[in-house]
Amino acid sequence: MAATTYRAVQVTAPGKLELVERELTPPPPGTVRIRVEACGVCHSDAMTVTGGFSGISYPRIPGHEVVGKIDVVGDNVANWKSGQRVGVGWSGGYCGHCEPCRRGNFYACEANQITGVTCDGGYAEYITAPASALALMPTGLVPIDAAPLMCAGLTTFNSLRNSSARAGDVVAVLGLGGLGHLGVQYAAKMGFHTVGIARGKDKESLARELGAAIYIDSQAQNPAAELQKLGGAKVILATAISGEAMSAVEGGLALGGTMIVVGAADSMQVSPLFLLMGNRSVKGWYSGTSIDSQDTLAFSARTGVHSLNEVYPLERAAEAYERMMSGKARFRVVLSMGK
Repeated sequence: MAATTYRAVQVTAPGKLELVERELTPPPPGTVRIRVEACGVCHSDAMTVTGGFSGISYPRIPGHEVVGKIDVVGDNVANWKSGQRVGVGWSGGYCGHCEPCRRGNFYACEANQITGVTCDGGYAEYITAPASALALMPTGLVPIDAAPLMCAGLTTFNSLRNSSARAGDVVAVLGLGGLGHLGVQYAAKMGFHTVGIARGKDKESLARELGAAIYIDSQAQNPAAELQKLGGAKVILATAISGEAMSAVEGGLALGGTMIVVGAADSMQVSPLFLLMGNRSVKGWYSGTSIDSQDTLAFSARTGVHSLNEVYPLERAAEAYERMMSGKARFRVVLSMGK
């Protein structure tokens, strides 16, 4: 007998997560219904859980690192079919008609849905998503490993591949946590001379296992000076959530180098003179759209990039969320639906 309800963990009010049963409904035109297999637990989920996103309405199901199988295809959906394994990330689709979309800036769509924030996300057994939000998942990935790639992987992969760095250039990754441990892998697989930067000698073996050719212990060394000994970094991928740490490494940029900020840190200090005299820059990077997610998944499957995860069942989503927010989770936290 076909299911008529599904389990979901929703936020009923800021700070309150609860497991509920919801009615299973057909997907509206232009969308598909997905049976969720795994969903990553990301720090950005706090926007929903704490009410940090302006205008959010409750109840709302969090989660924007979603992978699963298409269950039902709605009307007016082309090129997708039941049984395909897909992913849905932060960008929950785009309209294709507003000015940013017409200029190809789909990430800035004026009607853009944010998965798990402005529409329901993946802390659930099912999710409904627009066809424009779907990324095809290759057969070489398993759901638990693929889920974090829909945000943490996408952000690091997409920022690096769109940077000015070329194979052989020095690329430094600041931080070896949930974002950084993926950033080091992508940088190495892309052929960059990869430098891992973190606090403590104990992280060196991990950095090298992930693919870093060089490790800089920012507790014992001046990271900017060490990078300049290498000729400076063409790109510094700042994944840490410390503005102080970002400020400390900025001086390691080469002439024409760029610091790409993907970690949601507090304020950092930047020397205008240092930027001006060396044609250097500091920029942020938005994660990407569905086709970027698809490219991330495909590249990861081909090259063996994988996330290091702690796995929880759906009914322990609140515990998984607290584990992630506490900072005690070393890398990524993932909810498994056990299917």
